[in-house]
Amino acid sequence: MTALPAPLTSLAAYLPDIAAAAARHDRAGSFPHDSLELLRLAGLPGLTVPTALGGGGAGLRLAAEAVTKLGAACPATALILAMQYIKHAALARSPAWPAALRERVQQEAVTEGALINALRVEPELGSPTRGGLPATVAHRAGDGWVITGHKRYSTGVPGLRWLEVHGRTDEAETRIGSFLVPAEAPGIEIIETWDHLGLRASGSHDVLFHEVWIPAEHAIGLAPPGAAAGPDATQLAWNTVLVTAVYTGVARAARDWTAGFLHRRAPGSLGAPLATLPRVQEAIGEIEGLIAANARIAEALALATDAGQPPSVAESGALKVVLAENAVRAVERCTLLAGNHAHDRANPLERHWRDVQCVRMHAPAADAANLAAGRVALAGGAA
Repeated sequence: MTALPAPLTSLAAYLPDIAAAAARHDRAGSFPHDSLELLRLAGLPGLTVPTALGGGGAGLRLAAEAVTKLGAACPATALILAMQYIKHAALARSPAWPAALRERVQQEAVTEGALINALRVEPELGSPTRGGLPATVAHRAGDGWVITGHKRYSTGVPGLRWLEVHGRTDEAETRIGSFLVPAEAPGIEIIETWDHLGLRASGSHDVLFHEVWIPAEHAIGLAPPGAAAGPDATQLAWNTVLVTAVYTGVARAARDWTAGFLHRRAPGSLGAPLATLPRVQEAIGEIEGLIAANARIAEALALATDAGQPPSVAESGALKVVLAENAVRAVERCTLLAGNHAHDRANPLERHWRDVQCVRMHAPAADAANLAAGRVALAGGAA
C-alpha cells in the first residue's frame, strides 16, 4: 500500500481541536479561521499540487480521504477544503489558464496555504448549471478588466485568497468565462447573508463586486455562449467524490456518537445498554452498510479517475445522488435510534442532522442528474 503523504499523517493530530471548534462555530455562525490555520500547519491546502511545485502530488483518492476525515470533525471546514481541491484539479488540467498564473496559485497554496474557490451563483441566475447568461459583467479598461456583479453562496469567502468569478464580457459579441480576482482587490464587498440550517460556519456569504480591476491575463477561457466544451468527465468525478465525502464524514460522526450513546444508555426497564438489543444492532448494521457503500463507491470512482478512466458525466451525476442519499439516510436512522436526544442541542447529533441536509443542495441536483442518466440509458448507452 502506498504510504500516505505527510499532510494526511499530520492531520490526525489537529482533528480533535477542529472538531471541538466545530460546535462553537456552528452555534455562533462564525467562520473557522482557527481550523483553517490548522489545515495550513498540516500542509493540507497544497496536498494535490504537483510535487514539482512542492505540493503533495496527491490524486483524488487521497484528497477524498482527507476530506472525509475532516468532514467528520467539521464539515464546514471540509467543504472549503473540498472546493480547494476541486479548483486545483481543474486549473492543473485546463489549457485556458496562463502557465504563470497557474503556477502562482499552486505555489501559494503550498507555501502560504492560499485558498481558492469559484463564485458562480447569482440572485437572478441561480446556478449556471441550469443555463443562462451571468449578470456579472466585465469590461475592458486599459490593460485589464473591470468586474461588476453580485454572487451568492460564496463558500469560504472570508478565508479565500483567490475568487474565480463566473461572468460575461460587455463586448459587442459577448463572451463567457472566468475572471480570477484577488480577494484583497479594492471594490470587493462581503455581505454576511449566510444564516443557514446547516454548515453554518462555511461563510457562504454574498459578494458584491464594485468595479473591481484585474489584469488582462486574469481572464480565463473566454468564449461565446455555448461554444465552450461540455462538462468534463474528470472534473465531474472530482466534484462527485469530494463534495459527498464531506457528508459521508458527517454520517461517520453521527454513527460514532450514536454507537457511544447506545452503549451508555441503559433504561431502568431494560437493565442493560440499548446496544444489547437485537433490533438496535440491526439498525446500526443498516447504517454501517450505507456508510460502507459510500466508502466503496467513492474509492472505486477515485481510483478509476486517478488511473485516467473517470466515469461518464451522467454516471458521476447519478452516483452523486446515491452517495448523497446514503449519507442523509444514515444520519436520519441515527436520529431515530437516539430519539429525543437527537433533537437536543447539547448533543452533536442535532448538528450532524442539520449539516447532512446540505448535501442535496450541491449540483447536480437529483432531478437533473437522474434525468441525464435516464436519457442516456433510454438511448441505449451506458450511463
